[in-house]
Amino acid sequence: MYAQSRSPYGGSCCAQDALVRAYVASGSFLGLSKFSTWLFRIAYNCYIDHCRKAKPEQTSVDDALDLPAVESSDSAFRYQQLYRAMDRLPEKEKAAISLFYFEDRSIKEIAAILGIPQGTVKYHLSLGRTHLKQHIQL
Repeated sequence: MYAQSRSPYGGSCCAQDALVRAYVASGSFLGLSKFSTWLFRIAYNCYIDHCRKAKPEQTSVDDALDLPAVESSDSAFRYQQLYRAMDRLPEKEKAAISLFYFEDRSIKEIAAILGIPQGTVKYHLSLGRTHLKQHIQL
Protein backbone atom coordinates (compact mmCIF):
# COMPACT_ATOMS: atom_id res chain seq x y z
CA MET A 1 0.00 0.00 0.00
CA TYR A 2 2.93 2.31 0.59
CA ALA A 3 3.95 1.84 -3.03
CA GLN A 4 0.55 3.01 -4.20
CA SER A 5 0.02 5.84 -1.73
CA ARG A 6 3.67 7.01 -2.08
CA SER A 7 3.34 8.64 1.29
CA PRO A 8 4.49 6.94 4.49
CA TYR A 9 1.68 8.68 6.35
CA GLY A 10 -1.04 7.76 3.84
CA GLY A 11 0.15 4.17 3.70
CA SER A 12 0.29 3.75 7.47
CA CYS A 13 -3.11 5.41 7.84
CA CYS A 14 -4.63 3.00 5.29
CA ALA A 15 -2.88 0.04 6.91
CA GLN A 16 -4.16 0.95 10.35
CA ASP A 17 -7.68 1.44 9.02
CA ALA A 18 -7.49 -1.91 7.21
CA LEU A 19 -6.40 -3.73 10.37
CA VAL A 20 -9.24 -2.20 12.38
CA ARG A 21 -11.75 -3.12 9.67
CA ALA A 22 -10.33 -6.66 9.47
CA TYR A 23 -10.56 -7.07 13.25
CA VAL A 24 -14.17 -5.89 13.27
CA ALA A 25 -15.06 -8.17 10.33
CA SER A 26 -12.97 -11.16 11.47
CA GLY A 27 -16.13 -13.17 12.11
CA SER A 28 -17.03 -12.88 8.41
CA PHE A 29 -13.84 -14.61 7.20
CA LEU A 30 -15.10 -17.88 5.72
CA GLY A 31 -11.78 -19.42 4.72
CA LEU A 32 -12.70 -19.58 1.02
CA SER A 33 -9.39 -17.90 0.21
CA LYS A 34 -6.12 -17.38 2.02
CA PHE A 35 -6.31 -15.04 5.01
CA SER A 36 -3.72 -12.75 3.42
CA THR A 37 -5.86 -12.43 0.29
CA TRP A 38 -8.89 -11.53 2.41
CA LEU A 39 -6.82 -8.98 4.34
CA PHE A 40 -5.37 -7.46 1.15
CA ARG A 41 -8.89 -7.05 -0.23
CA ILE A 42 -9.83 -5.06 2.86
CA ALA A 43 -6.63 -3.01 2.56
CA TYR A 44 -7.30 -2.36 -1.12
CA ASN A 45 -10.81 -1.14 -0.32
CA CYS A 46 -9.37 1.17 2.36
CA TYR A 47 -6.87 2.51 -0.17
CA ILE A 48 -9.64 3.20 -2.70
CA ASP A 49 -11.66 4.97 0.02
CA HIS A 50 -8.57 7.02 0.94
CA CYS A 51 -8.04 8.03 -2.71
CA ARG A 52 -11.64 9.15 -3.03
CA LYS A 53 -11.43 11.29 0.11
CA ALA A 54 -7.92 12.66 -0.45
CA LYS A 55 -7.54 16.16 -1.76
CA PRO A 56 -4.28 17.26 -3.28
CA GLU A 57 -2.17 19.03 -0.70
CA GLN A 58 -0.59 22.30 -1.66
CA THR A 59 2.63 23.06 0.13
CA SER A 60 4.70 26.17 -0.27
CA VAL A 61 8.42 25.88 -0.88
CA ASP A 62 9.13 27.28 2.60
CA ASP A 63 6.90 24.64 4.21
CA ALA A 64 8.52 21.90 2.15
CA LEU A 65 11.96 22.81 3.48
CA ASP A 66 10.71 22.23 7.04
CA LEU A 67 9.37 18.73 6.33
CA PRO A 68 11.35 15.87 7.87
CA ALA A 69 13.29 13.72 5.44
CA VAL A 70 12.18 10.15 4.95
CA GLU A 71 14.99 7.71 5.77
CA SER A 72 14.81 6.07 2.35
CA SER A 73 14.87 9.31 0.38
CA ASP A 74 17.85 8.20 -1.73
CA SER A 75 16.14 5.03 -2.90
CA ALA A 76 12.86 6.89 -3.40
CA PHE A 77 14.67 9.43 -5.57
CA ARG A 78 16.22 6.63 -7.60
CA TYR A 79 12.77 5.27 -8.45
CA GLN A 80 11.10 8.67 -8.87
CA GLN A 81 10.57 8.17 -12.61
CA LEU A 82 8.88 4.81 -11.94
CA TYR A 83 6.61 6.36 -9.29
CA ARG A 84 5.61 9.16 -11.64
CA ALA A 85 4.85 6.63 -14.37
CA MET A 86 2.83 4.53 -11.90
CA ASP A 87 0.78 7.61 -10.98
CA ARG A 88 -0.21 7.98 -14.61
CA LEU A 89 -1.61 4.45 -14.86
CA PRO A 90 -5.33 3.76 -14.55
CA GLU A 91 -6.30 2.50 -11.08
CA LYS A 92 -6.79 -1.19 -12.01
CA GLU A 93 -3.46 -1.36 -13.85
CA LYS A 94 -1.67 0.37 -10.97
CA ALA A 95 -3.22 -2.03 -8.46
CA ALA A 96 -2.36 -5.11 -10.52
CA ILE A 97 1.25 -3.97 -11.10
CA SER A 98 1.72 -3.04 -7.43
CA LEU A 99 0.32 -6.30 -6.10
CA PHE A 100 2.25 -8.44 -8.59
CA TYR A 101 5.65 -6.76 -8.44
CA PHE A 102 5.78 -4.97 -5.07
CA GLU A 103 3.74 -7.41 -2.98
CA ASP A 104 4.69 -10.65 -4.84
CA ARG A 105 1.07 -11.76 -5.17
CA SER A 106 0.02 -14.45 -7.63
CA ILE A 107 -2.44 -13.86 -10.46
CA LYS A 108 -5.04 -15.88 -8.55
CA GLU A 109 -4.57 -13.81 -5.38
CA ILE A 110 -4.72 -10.53 -7.30
CA ALA A 111 -7.95 -11.66 -8.96
CA ALA A 112 -9.47 -12.38 -5.55
CA ILE A 113 -8.24 -9.08 -4.07
CA LEU A 114 -9.50 -6.95 -6.95
CA GLY A 115 -12.64 -9.02 -7.53
CA ILE A 116 -11.93 -9.60 -11.22
CA PRO A 117 -11.22 -12.73 -13.33
CA GLN A 118 -7.64 -14.00 -13.67
CA GLY A 119 -7.62 -13.25 -17.39
CA THR A 120 -8.50 -9.64 -16.64
CA VAL A 121 -5.60 -9.45 -14.16
CA LYS A 122 -3.24 -10.70 -16.89
CA TYR A 123 -4.69 -8.11 -19.27
CA HIS A 124 -4.18 -5.28 -16.72
CA LEU A 125 -0.61 -6.46 -16.06
CA SER A 126 0.20 -6.56 -19.76
CA LEU A 127 -1.40 -3.22 -20.46
CA GLY A 128 0.23 -1.70 -17.35
CA ARG A 129 3.68 -2.88 -18.43
CA THR A 130 3.09 -1.42 -21.90
CA HIS A 131 1.97 1.90 -20.42
CA LEU A 132 4.96 1.98 -18.04
CA LYS A 133 7.33 1.43 -20.97
CA GLN A 134 5.70 4.34 -22.78
CA HIS A 135 5.95 6.64 -19.75
CA ILE A 136 9.52 5.75 -18.77
CA GLN A 137 12.24 6.88 -21.10
CA LEU A 138 14.90 4.15 -21.02
